[in-house]
Parts: sequence; structure tokens; C-alpha cells
Amino acid sequence: MTATHAGGGFNPPEPTQKGGPDYGRFLETMRALQDHARAADAPDEVFSRAADALQDVCDLLAPFDGDEWSSPSGRRLDLPMRGNLLAVPMKLSRTEDGRLRGWARFRRFHLGRNGAAHGGAIGLLFDSVLGTASWLLTGGPYQRTAYLHVNYRNIVPIDKELQVEAWISRTEGRKIFVGTSLRDGDTVLADGEALFVVLRPGQP
Repeated sequence: MTATHAGGGFNPPEPTQKGGPDYGRFLETMRALQDHARAADAPDEVFSRAADALQDVCDLLAPFDGDEWSSPSGRRLDLPMRGNLLAVPMKLSRTEDGRLRGWARFRRFHLGRNGAAHGGAIGLLFDSVLGTASWLLTGGPYQRTAYLHVNYRNIVPIDKELQVEAWISRTEGRKIFVGTSLRDGDTVLADGEALFVVLRPGQP
């Protein structure tokens, strides 16, 4: 059984510089690898060589597997998305009107079919965006997603910088209702809403 992290409850990421100056390059190369793996139309022998090379990388990293509290993933605050390989690349800024606005870009790895980003990847983006808005715009304590609703309005393209926005709709006690939209210029591609619940002390 895995021991509870020191402090109990919902533990925030502890900033670190582990991984050194090349950790960002390591992550970006991993994202590029995922893109190439999704796109590759190579001869059989190329896949065989690639599998051997990837096995070498796995063997190199395997002795250093750590838990979420020791790995730099998700704790490198100097890197986009805190160095989280899972997240959809994006950048958000708080605006004078009390919203978050910025950009998001789905990569080839996020392809569903026919040039469209996978619907699950859109949900992943929205959960990240709405969670950031819920925390940052309220300045409140730690929260968890209670529900997330996504409306798919138009095809969401990959490999294109898109505009994303999020805002607080209302609050009711511990409940924080948040809205978001994803656009390509004037075209709404998807929008959604979520409910986040502020955690009580000690809640995980």
C-alpha cells in the first residue's frame, strides 16, 4: 500500500529544478516522438529499429522511476504546463476583465480522425483550462472537478493555434461553476462548463 504523502489531504506540487536545463528539451522531444509515432508510415525495418531504440531509452530510464512527489513531472513551474507530458500545450493569462485568455494547440498525437482532434483530448484541455480558472480566478484553496460538460460545435483542427477563454460563472458556497470556449477566429469550435468543489481540510 502506498504511503500517504506528508501532510495528508490534497498536496500541491512542490516546485523543483530537478531534471536540469535539458528537462524541457526532454519533454518536447517526447511530444515530438508521440507525434511521429502517430504519423509514421515507414518500412517494417524502420519500426523494428525504432522499437529497439525506444527499448534502450526505457532501459535507461527504468531504474529511476519515482513517485509523483519526487519526479519533476508536474513540478517544474518554469516550464509550460509545469512539465506535464499529458497536458495539451496551452498558455493562459489573466485579463483585466477577470477572465483567462490564451491559446491552445492540439498536436498530431491528439488526432482523432479526418484532421480533427480527438474529443477526449478536447475534454482533457477543458479540464486543465477550467481547473486553472477555478483556482486562479477565485484565489481559493484546492478544488476537484465534480463534473465537466463539453459541447462539440465544430471540427477542432490539429496543428493550429486556437483561442481559449475561461471565466467564473457563479459560486455557491464550496461550489465553483466555470465556463470555457475554444475558438478558431470567430468560429466557436467547442464550449463547456464545469463544477469544481472546494475541498475540506484533509480531503485528498
